Amino acid sequence: MNPIHWPQVCLDSGFFYVANHGVSQDLMEEVFVQSRRFFGLPLSEKMKLLRNEKHRGYSPLFDQVLNPANQISGDYKEGYHIGVEVPEDDPRAQKPHFGPNLWPSEGILSIWRQTMEKFHSQALNVAKIVTRIIAIALDLEANCFDKQEILSKPIANLCLLHCEGLVSYPSKGIYGAGAHSDFGFITLSATDGVSSLQICKNKDVKPQTWEDVQPLKG
Repeated sequence: MNPIHWPQVCLDSGFFYVANHGVSQDLMEEVFVQSRRFFGLPLSEKMKLLRNEKHRGYSPLFDQVLNPANQISGDYKEGYHIGVEVPEDDPRAQKPHFGPNLWPSEGILSIWRQTMEKFHSQALNVAKIVTRIIAIALDLEANCFDKQEILSKPIANLCLLHCEGLVSYPSKGIYGAGAHSDFGFITLSATDGVSSLQICKNKDVKPQTWEDVQPLKG
Protein backbone atom coordinates (compact mmCIF):
# COMPACT_ATOMS: atom_id res chain seq x y z
CA MET A 1 0.00 0.00 0.00
CA ASN A 2 1.29 3.44 -0.92
CA PRO A 3 1.72 5.49 2.28
CA ILE A 4 -0.25 8.37 0.77
CA HIS A 5 -3.38 6.20 0.92
CA TRP A 6 -3.02 5.27 4.60
CA PRO A 7 -4.86 8.26 6.13
CA GLN A 8 -7.88 7.63 3.91
CA VAL A 9 -7.89 3.92 4.77
CA CYS A 10 -7.74 4.77 8.47
CA LEU A 11 -10.70 7.12 8.04
CA ASP A 12 -12.79 4.83 5.81
CA SER A 13 -12.49 1.50 7.60
CA GLY A 14 -9.86 1.79 10.30
CA PHE A 15 -8.41 -1.49 9.09
CA PHE A 16 -5.63 -2.73 6.82
CA TYR A 17 -3.48 -5.84 6.45
CA VAL A 18 0.22 -5.67 7.38
CA ALA A 19 2.57 -8.02 5.52
CA ASN A 20 6.37 -8.43 5.50
CA HIS A 21 6.41 -7.22 9.10
CA GLY A 22 9.42 -9.26 10.20
CA VAL A 23 7.71 -11.46 12.80
CA SER A 24 8.38 -15.03 11.69
CA GLN A 25 5.53 -17.40 10.93
CA ASP A 26 7.19 -19.96 13.22
CA LEU A 27 7.04 -17.58 16.17
CA MET A 28 3.42 -16.62 15.47
CA GLU A 29 2.41 -20.27 15.28
CA GLU A 30 4.27 -21.04 18.51
CA VAL A 31 2.38 -18.22 20.23
CA PHE A 32 -0.91 -19.87 19.22
CA VAL A 33 0.34 -23.28 20.38
CA GLN A 34 1.32 -21.89 23.79
CA SER A 35 -1.89 -19.87 24.00
CA ARG A 36 -4.01 -22.98 23.41
CA ARG A 37 -2.05 -24.84 26.08
CA PHE A 38 -2.85 -22.18 28.64
CA PHE A 39 -6.54 -21.93 27.79
CA GLY A 40 -6.73 -25.73 27.87
CA LEU A 41 -5.73 -25.80 31.54
CA PRO A 42 -8.39 -26.49 34.21
CA LEU A 43 -10.28 -23.36 35.21
CA SER A 44 -8.92 -23.69 38.75
CA GLU A 45 -5.36 -23.27 37.41
CA LYS A 46 -6.26 -20.32 35.21
CA MET A 47 -8.06 -18.56 38.05
CA LYS A 48 -4.82 -18.54 40.06
CA LEU A 49 -3.67 -15.91 37.55
CA LEU A 50 -6.86 -13.84 37.58
CA ARG A 51 -6.41 -10.37 36.09
CA ASN A 52 -5.23 -7.87 38.71
CA GLU A 53 -5.68 -4.12 39.17
CA LYS A 54 -2.87 -3.54 36.65
CA HIS A 55 -4.87 -5.44 34.02
CA ARG A 56 -2.34 -8.27 33.86
CA GLY A 57 -3.39 -11.91 33.83
CA TYR A 58 -6.38 -14.09 33.06
CA SER A 59 -9.81 -12.81 32.06
CA PRO A 60 -12.48 -15.56 32.26
CA LEU A 61 -15.57 -16.09 30.13
CA PHE A 62 -18.16 -13.29 30.42
CA ASP A 63 -15.66 -11.03 32.23
CA GLN A 64 -15.69 -8.29 29.59
CA VAL A 65 -18.73 -6.48 28.21
CA LEU A 66 -17.69 -4.54 25.12
CA ASN A 67 -21.14 -3.43 24.00
CA PRO A 68 -23.32 -3.06 27.11
CA ALA A 69 -26.14 -1.36 25.22
CA ASN A 70 -26.78 -4.49 23.16
CA GLN A 71 -25.40 -7.38 25.24
CA ILE A 72 -27.33 -9.42 27.79
CA SER A 73 -24.14 -10.99 29.18
CA GLY A 74 -20.39 -10.64 28.93
CA ASP A 75 -18.35 -11.77 25.93
CA TYR A 76 -18.14 -15.49 25.18
CA LYS A 77 -14.35 -15.39 25.29
CA GLU A 78 -11.37 -15.82 27.59
CA GLY A 79 -8.35 -13.56 27.56
CA TYR A 80 -4.86 -13.22 28.97
CA HIS A 81 -3.21 -9.80 29.30
CA ILE A 82 0.54 -9.19 29.16
CA GLY A 83 2.23 -5.79 29.26
CA VAL A 84 5.70 -4.32 29.37
CA GLU A 85 7.49 -6.00 32.28
CA VAL A 86 8.08 -3.37 35.00
CA PRO A 87 9.55 -4.48 38.37
CA GLU A 88 7.66 -3.57 41.55
CA ASP A 89 10.52 -1.30 42.71
CA ASP A 90 10.49 0.70 39.44
CA PRO A 91 8.82 4.15 39.85
CA ARG A 92 6.71 3.40 36.76
CA ALA A 93 5.05 0.55 38.67
CA GLN A 94 3.13 3.17 40.64
CA LYS A 95 1.24 4.15 37.47
CA PRO A 96 -1.93 2.45 36.21
CA HIS A 97 -1.27 -0.32 33.65
CA PHE A 98 2.43 -0.63 34.61
CA GLY A 99 3.97 -3.32 36.78
CA PRO A 100 5.15 -6.93 36.74
CA ASN A 101 3.26 -9.44 34.65
CA LEU A 102 1.56 -12.56 35.96
CA TRP A 103 3.13 -15.72 34.52
CA PRO A 104 2.07 -19.37 34.55
CA SER A 105 4.40 -21.69 36.44
CA GLU A 106 7.28 -23.06 34.35
CA GLY A 107 6.41 -26.42 35.82
CA ILE A 108 3.09 -26.26 33.97
CA LEU A 109 4.06 -24.30 30.83
CA SER A 110 7.83 -24.42 30.48
CA ILE A 111 8.44 -21.98 27.60
CA TRP A 112 5.28 -19.89 27.88
CA ARG A 113 6.85 -16.76 29.31
CA GLN A 114 9.84 -16.64 26.94
CA THR A 115 7.57 -17.16 23.93
CA MET A 116 5.19 -14.38 24.94
CA GLU A 117 7.94 -11.93 25.87
CA LYS A 118 9.66 -12.48 22.52
CA PHE A 119 6.42 -12.00 20.60
CA HIS A 120 5.43 -8.96 22.68
CA SER A 121 8.75 -7.28 21.91
CA GLN A 122 8.62 -8.01 18.18
CA ALA A 123 4.96 -7.00 17.84
CA LEU A 124 5.69 -3.71 19.61
CA ASN A 125 8.47 -3.01 17.11
CA VAL A 126 6.02 -3.63 14.26
CA ALA A 127 3.50 -1.25 15.83
CA LYS A 128 6.14 1.48 16.05
CA ILE A 129 7.10 1.00 12.40
CA VAL A 130 3.44 1.23 11.34
CA THR A 131 2.97 4.46 13.30
CA ARG A 132 6.05 5.93 11.58
CA ILE A 133 4.55 5.15 8.18
CA ILE A 134 1.29 6.78 9.28
CA ALA A 135 3.25 9.85 10.43
CA ILE A 136 4.94 10.13 7.02
CA ALA A 137 1.55 9.79 5.30
CA LEU A 138 0.32 12.71 7.41
CA ASP A 139 3.31 14.84 6.34
CA LEU A 140 4.75 14.66 9.86
CA GLU A 141 8.25 13.75 10.94
CA ALA A 142 8.70 9.97 10.87
CA ASN A 143 9.51 9.88 14.59
CA CYS A 144 6.59 12.14 15.55
CA PHE A 145 4.88 9.42 17.59
CA ASP A 146 8.13 8.21 19.21
CA LYS A 147 8.23 11.22 21.50
CA GLN A 148 8.41 10.91 25.27
CA GLU A 149 4.74 11.66 25.82
CA ILE A 150 3.43 9.25 23.18
CA LEU A 151 5.23 5.98 22.34
CA SER A 152 8.57 6.15 24.10
CA LYS A 153 7.15 4.20 27.06
CA PRO A 154 3.87 2.73 25.80
CA ILE A 155 1.41 0.63 27.79
CA ALA A 156 1.60 -1.95 24.95
CA ASN A 157 -0.87 -4.63 25.98
CA LEU A 158 -0.62 -8.10 24.42
CA CYS A 159 -4.01 -9.77 24.78
CA LEU A 160 -4.42 -13.45 23.95
CA LEU A 161 -8.03 -14.30 23.15
CA HIS A 162 -9.81 -17.65 23.08
CA CYS A 163 -13.41 -18.05 21.97
CA GLU A 164 -15.28 -21.17 22.97
CA GLY A 165 -16.72 -21.70 19.50
CA LEU A 166 -20.22 -20.89 20.71
CA VAL A 167 -22.49 -19.31 18.14
CA SER A 168 -23.23 -15.60 18.50
CA TYR A 169 -26.86 -14.56 18.44
CA PRO A 170 -26.86 -10.78 17.90
CA SER A 171 -30.68 -10.65 17.87
CA LYS A 172 -30.58 -12.12 21.39
CA GLY A 173 -27.74 -9.92 22.58
CA ILE A 174 -25.19 -12.78 22.70
CA TYR A 175 -21.73 -12.15 21.22
CA GLY A 176 -18.29 -13.73 21.17
CA ALA A 177 -17.07 -10.15 21.40
CA GLY A 178 -19.43 -7.20 21.35
CA ALA A 179 -19.10 -4.39 18.81
CA HIS A 180 -16.50 -1.85 19.89
CA SER A 181 -13.79 0.56 18.88
CA ASP A 182 -10.41 -0.16 20.43
CA PHE A 183 -9.19 2.36 22.99
CA GLY A 184 -5.48 2.27 22.12
CA PHE A 185 -3.45 4.08 19.49
CA ILE A 186 -3.22 1.04 17.21
CA THR A 187 -4.15 -2.65 17.38
CA LEU A 188 -2.30 -5.46 15.62
CA SER A 189 -4.50 -8.53 15.32
CA ALA A 190 -2.94 -11.92 14.50
CA THR A 191 -5.26 -14.89 13.97
CA ASP A 192 -4.86 -18.65 13.77
CA GLY A 193 -6.78 -18.84 10.49
CA VAL A 194 -10.27 -18.99 11.97
CA SER A 195 -12.59 -16.42 10.40
CA SER A 196 -14.17 -14.38 13.19
CA LEU A 197 -13.36 -10.69 12.75
CA GLN A 198 -15.83 -8.21 11.26
CA ILE A 199 -15.61 -4.47 10.62
CA CYS A 200 -18.28 -1.81 10.22
CA LYS A 201 -17.18 1.07 7.99
CA ASN A 202 -19.95 3.42 9.14
CA LYS A 203 -21.23 2.86 12.67
CA ASP A 204 -23.76 5.69 12.36
CA VAL A 205 -25.75 4.06 9.53
CA LYS A 206 -28.87 2.12 10.60
CA PRO A 207 -28.93 -0.79 10.23
CA GLN A 208 -25.19 -1.24 10.44
CA THR A 209 -23.45 -3.23 7.73
CA TRP A 210 -20.79 -5.65 8.93
CA GLU A 211 -18.14 -7.13 6.62
CA ASP A 212 -16.17 -10.32 7.29
CA VAL A 213 -12.39 -9.88 7.42
CA GLN A 214 -10.77 -13.01 6.07
CA PRO A 215 -7.56 -14.12 7.81
CA LEU A 216 -4.45 -14.13 5.62
CA LYS A 217 -1.48 -16.26 6.62
CA GLY A 218 1.47 -14.09 7.56
